[in-house]
Amino acid sequence: METKRPTVPAAEEILGGYFPVLDHGFVALVDYMGTDEDVERAARVSYGYGTRKVSQTRGLIRYLRRHRHTTPSEMVEFKFHCAMPMFVARQWIRHRTASVNEYSGRYSLMPLLFYRPRPEHFALQSTANNQGRADPAPEELYREAVARWERLRAMAGEGYTWMVGHEIAREIARIDLPLSTYTQWYWKIDLHNLLHFLALRADPHAQYEIRVYAEVIAGMVKRVVPLSFEAWVDYDLTGRRMSRVELEVLARLLQVDEAGVRARDGASFSIEELKAAGLSGREVRELLDKLHPPTIPDFELDLSRMRTAEEVAREMYEAVPGAFE
Repeated sequence: METKRPTVPAAEEILGGYFPVLDHGFVALVDYMGTDEDVERAARVSYGYGTRKVSQTRGLIRYLRRHRHTTPSEMVEFKFHCAMPMFVARQWIRHRTASVNEYSGRYSLMPLLFYRPRPEHFALQSTANNQGRADPAPEELYREAVARWERLRAMAGEGYTWMVGHEIAREIARIDLPLSTYTQWYWKIDLHNLLHFLALRADPHAQYEIRVYAEVIAGMVKRVVPLSFEAWVDYDLTGRRMSRVELEVLARLLQVDEAGVRARDGASFSIEELKAAGLSGREVRELLDKLHPPTIPDFELDLSRMRTAEEVAREMYEAVPGAFE
């Protein structure tokens, strides 16, 4: 059936396909409304399709992103079906600019699927960052952690199965399931707020378990609105904000005039001079990091890993207590 709404072939190719994340999670693009051209039309309050060159659309979108004119990008929307461990969902839901409908453990039986970190992601607590990881933990600690996880989850799963088997209310039976249990939801959000979510959660400093979801979602955004995606990567994800003091430091290092930009002869700043200019030790480290060439990710989706809704539904069904009784 033909449609009059704007579509993108690259987006249509993955629509309704399920991409695995972690051990039992997934992200699927259920639907989308709008394209890069709709961002432009909203900005110009114009009409009609195919009346603009791609270069003109790209130039306007980059201008809007560069100058933080975000309202036009609110006219494009995405709807996702996602499954993630509950502790990831608790981080995710902090982004309060989306419409969310989560799987109800009061109404439906919970699939007994639990997240287990892989050895390379099982790390010691960072001493420099209270909410981060440091070096990988010793192998023997990982083996012991897995054994403890298995005992705890077996007990929680057995308790849940026993309660639902004895017709205990599901809203009570679920209460001791651990945060590693998978939940799922439908998540609808506009492009502006989605790019803000991705700027935080696809950042290398984000927790690994939510970052991998953000990377898959970014790959989907790239297919729906490639020009907006490109501008977001350039100006938000890999771009860097500069403070007043940082700009003053750069002004003393660089000569800027009508001829262009060049280094001032003999100009330099030691670490101590940067601190004397007004930067804290942490700000100095961050400035040095900003001045390194950024790594540019592409977030390309691996279509060979895309699964059907029926395959995913079967896996979830098989994990429900009493599924084959």
